[in-house]
Amino acid sequence: MTENKLAHINTNDGTSTLYSSKYKAHYHSLFGSFTESKHIFIDAGLAHVNEQEISILEIGLGTGLNAALTAQWANANSKRVNYHAIELHPLSPEHIKQLNYKELLDGDASAFWEQICNASWESEQPIGEHFCLLKQNTDFTQWQPNRKYNLVYFDAFGPDDQPEMWTVNQFTKIYNALLPQSILVTYSVKGMVKRALREVGFTIERLDGPPGKKHILRATKAH
Repeated sequence: MTENKLAHINTNDGTSTLYSSKYKAHYHSLFGSFTESKHIFIDAGLAHVNEQEISILEIGLGTGLNAALTAQWANANSKRVNYHAIELHPLSPEHIKQLNYKELLDGDASAFWEQICNASWESEQPIGEHFCLLKQNTDFTQWQPNRKYNLVYFDAFGPDDQPEMWTVNQFTKIYNALLPQSILVTYSVKGMVKRALREVGFTIERLDGPPGKKHILRATKAH
């Protein structure tokens, strides 16, 4: 197996990200880690779930940025979020220390991010009053869901870098684990991604993307 060497990089909004030598891909957009995460996963995803208690599945915990922003949103909106994150390559403490989120994230997001990074794997951990985290170190392509979700953050490396993640089989698995009227958000608008999502039954919206990205996708399960 190819070693996953990581390099630290600063993005245009000041927040840092990592580059994976194994997948030849960045963890976030170089136009801004924070800007991208908030635009795609919070504004286009979480803000569109009209439930008092929300169950989220994240494919690719990565740096923990999406989770921290979600915990901050849950606290600000007094909504309960149960957050289940799947990650095959957890970051080492050394790589986490290189990220500057503790200094740059505003309000309680900084403290939430630290708690998320330090939380144990494979067991549910409360993060603040409104957010409960389960981190699993496993291969998504082999994983089978045993709970239902309102929202999916599909944040794997891109379909050119990690094609096995973006298949009809994997999206079918997600579709079957979603409650009615649930949504999936992702940054990729590649034709193969849209075709796969439609094939399994999703209705797709192409939305304006964050800086440096023309469009993103939001997919909805109607029934």
